[in-house]
Amino acid sequence: MTTPPLGLIEGYYGHPWTWAERADQAAFMGRHGFDFYIYAPKADAFLRKRWREPWPAESRSAIEAFAAQCRAAGVRFGVGLSPFEVYRDFGDEAQAALAAKLAELDAVGVEILGILFDDMRGDLPDVAANQIRIMHWIAERTGAKEIIFCPTYYSDDPELDTAFGNRPPDYLTALGRGLDPAIQIFWTGEEVCAREFSPGHLMRVAEAIGRKPFLWDNYPVNDGARMSPYLYIRAFTGRPGANGEHLAGHAVNPALQPYLSRIPLLSLAESYRLGEAYQYFGAFDRAAAEVLGPELARHVRRHVRVFHDTGVDRLGADALHRLRARYSIIDNPPAREITAWLDGAYRIDPNATEED
Repeated sequence: MTTPPLGLIEGYYGHPWTWAERADQAAFMGRHGFDFYIYAPKADAFLRKRWREPWPAESRSAIEAFAAQCRAAGVRFGVGLSPFEVYRDFGDEAQAALAAKLAELDAVGVEILGILFDDMRGDLPDVAANQIRIMHWIAERTGAKEIIFCPTYYSDDPELDTAFGNRPPDYLTALGRGLDPAIQIFWTGEEVCAREFSPGHLMRVAEAIGRKPFLWDNYPVNDGARMSPYLYIRAFTGRPGANGEHLAGHAVNPALQPYLSRIPLLSLAESYRLGEAYQYFGAFDRAAAEVLGPELARHVRRHVRVFHDTGVDRLGADALHRLRARYSIIDNPPAREITAWLDGAYRIDPNATEED
């Protein structure tokens, strides 16, 4: 089986991880053979709506330190920049601002540059041509060794057309024809949060975009008001090892809980490693024992369906009390994440903005 480069893209909405959690995550990933970490939380406004502004000094220092921690762990460091709807007017002012931002990213040590045009209007004249022009302009000016472009329509999912306008009918093929083959393209699958990926689907997308897709996998992410009441900690399914030869890379968008996210992350690596021999229950048990320790793993194994399927909102008061009593006495980071989730600490307000 071919294992593509595996890593993490911190691309969720909601309260961001701490820098200490990120550093610990990068070290964990390095110990387990993961290739890259892309920093792109939606809550970092200086990568999104306020992208024209430099990071405050404290934030820039933290990012520089984290880039060094990634390098020390043997994990390539990347940043996802969303220059919001810059393709509407890419004139002198926008070009100067984007050049300054690229210089800032070079200075903090970015090796992988993600340019993310997701979650923006796309029903505009010549949107593909304008995005291609901007991507080529960026490629001439960045020092990053790898560039990955996220299209506005990054999935077959019709929800994107509802939210951001009807996609041009030839959008993907126009990107495939016009975009430099050295620039990778993110893709989330047949749905924004895809239940499965198949070689047939990936081959069809590759034909359209003229290169292997770079998977942005929206599991186990649990951002948003609908998903935050759940802990998606089951091992990966629907990602057969046979996909590997059809991918440029596989980036996992993690849950709001960094330590619990490690369980599915480890299972994904095992899925590629074992191929047809992969079994997701066994993969969960091995990953949970590694991440949680044997005692906590036994408890979590019993409650997977409660966390993953029932969710905190549908727990009765007695069940909630029993679960909290069980996990609050265990003093390690993943147990504290479970307790905080039971207490509602990760709940996302449906009226919250992406910077909240």
